[in-house]
Amino acid sequence: MRMAEFIEVLRLSHRLPRDERISTHVALVARAFGASSIIYSGQHDAGLELSVSRIAERWGGRLGGGEFAISYERNHTQFIKKRKREGFVIVHLTMYGIKIGKMLGELDKIKNKKILIVVGSEAVPPEVYQLADFNVSVTSQPHSEVAALAITLDRLREGAELERDDFFGEIHIEPSERGKRVVKR
Repeated sequence: MRMAEFIEVLRLSHRLPRDERISTHVALVARAFGASSIIYSGQHDAGLELSVSRIAERWGGRLGGGEFAISYERNHTQFIKKRKREGFVIVHLTMYGIKIGKMLGELDKIKNKKILIVVGSEAVPPEVYQLADFNVSVTSQPHSEVAALAITLDRLREGAELERDDFFGEIHIEPSERGKRVVKR
């Protein structure tokens, strides 16, 4: 298997104040689990952008080095269409999709391509299901989009995010069985 190298995450329909915490967690998982950036639609939220940018600056951009970016797109449908034209494979996470275990063979075929993972919020419009190359579920039960993203990124990155510590931020954690060891670089 070949590990996916370039992954972006699109968070749909961010709503203030309802989604502030969840959208932040989606961004944190995207950064920590190896995505290159997060793009969000819905309501523009300068606070979300500032928070995610500060975390990336302080803790490091993303797995393997490089910057982790956050940006806003007003029209998520047009953005998805643009990425498709640019050769991205669109993976929409939904509890109504095909379970990820059954999709692993297909997902393995796309690991050498650029991937856009779409994470919903409120009811996802039908066109997102139609535009997606894969509608993928980590379970067919109600669950968190944060958990779905983490599991999907783990599968696409083959667990690399669990073994590496090369974020190159201002601070990092030195693993310890007991206690907290945060070190400034």
